Amino acid sequence: MSGHTPVLGIRALNRATLARQLLLDRADLPVPDAVAHLGGMQAQEPQEPFVGLWSRLRAFRPPSLSDRLTDRRLVRTHLMRRTVHLVTADDVLAWRSRHDAMLRQKVLGTYRRELTGVDLAELAAAGREVMSDGEPRSMGELARAVAGRWPAPGPRAMGEMLAAALIPMAQLPPRGLWRTRAGARYLPLSDWLGRDVDPPSPPGTDPVGRALVRRYLTAFGPAASADLRAWCGLAGLPAAVAAVREELVVFRDERGRELLDLPDAPRPDPGTPAPVRFLPAVRQRDPRLPRPQPRHRRRAPRAVGRRCPRGPGRRSGGRDVERGRGHGDRRPAAPLDRGRPRGRRGGGAGPGVLPLGRTERPGTGGRLPRCLTGPVPRAGDRLPRTGSATEQMRRTPILGIYSPGGGAGVPTTPDAVRRSSPRDGSNAAEPG
Repeated sequence: MSGHTPVLGIRALNRATLARQLLLDRADLPVPDAVAHLGGMQAQEPQEPFVGLWSRLRAFRPPSLSDRLTDRRLVRTHLMRRTVHLVTADDVLAWRSRHDAMLRQKVLGTYRRELTGVDLAELAAAGREVMSDGEPRSMGELARAVAGRWPAPGPRAMGEMLAAALIPMAQLPPRGLWRTRAGARYLPLSDWLGRDVDPPSPPGTDPVGRALVRRYLTAFGPAASADLRAWCGLAGLPAAVAAVREELVVFRDERGRELLDLPDAPRPDPGTPAPVRFLPAVRQRDPRLPRPQPRHRRRAPRAVGRRCPRGPGRRSGGRDVERGRGHGDRRPAAPLDRGRPRGRRGGGAGPGVLPLGRTERPGTGGRLPRCLTGPVPRAGDRLPRTGSATEQMRRTPILGIYSPGGGAGVPTTPDAVRRSSPRDGSNAAEPG
């Protein structure tokens, strides 16, 4: 079969995923449509969706996301993999019941000892009774309200089980609004949205599973069934994949894995230019949005608290943000050298260095200095690690990686990757 099935190399898969993630060309989409297209966005760090959308949408302005949270068209909630996601109201109501069992198992996997002997049905009923007054509560407040009946588990385990698993909840604004800090307070989705969550599907049917297969391939395909499970954390998806298989086309990757895809989905030429994009620290979970190469992994920025420019299809640098003080530190994910072609993930010759421009500043939590001027490091240089973070910011521009000689097709002049980011965090003046 493999002899007759088209094989997609890592570069082809990378470009397909970047295109569907709206990272090859910025899109002209309303914010809710972009979030729906992506199948939701990770939102553990409340400001990160602003960075992710700023890098994907041409006319994005931060209030356009904040307003959609306050008018309840978008919701922050625990969903895929028990992770806080930003999703549309329609999606969370349609998908939540399908995630119930997974969410309970994820919480039990962490707090099984503390929750031993607790009847989860009784706990859910008690939690709903507490929340029936319509008052938003934190996890701790909800747990303490039922602690009289279950004093042993402690507030953390009880709060997680109630707010993240047993009761479909929304995290309410002002948490998640632009440049706003607020604790997580919860209200049942039915109260916040004025609509009930869709009931579970009858046994033997899985319309939500089938919909998730299509939506995942729209945002991340081509992909293997294991990739789909890694994205959502759900069990029982092979049956859903089998149910829609006749709608799909089949490829193989270089390791021989079967990849499925929608027939009309974009699959750009592997040589398509991949511009530098500034991504949030916690990005969409997918193995084909590559990580740093193994030999550079120890030098790579850790994810939490860093915003990572991504050069041709791979993470190429990062920035630390000291919250509330506007200080930061940038460093490349690898030594800045030129050399022979290495690795498949970046594809092409060894990286060169480009400044992203003085105003690459989407605004994420702490305000970052607009002055990013300084000498561009030469091949073989390492970024300075001495002095204060502010001094490093002044001396060194944000770095992007390109492949000399057109190896990855990335523009090779500073003008080609210049950003124009007004002080309010929008990118309306920037072409795709």
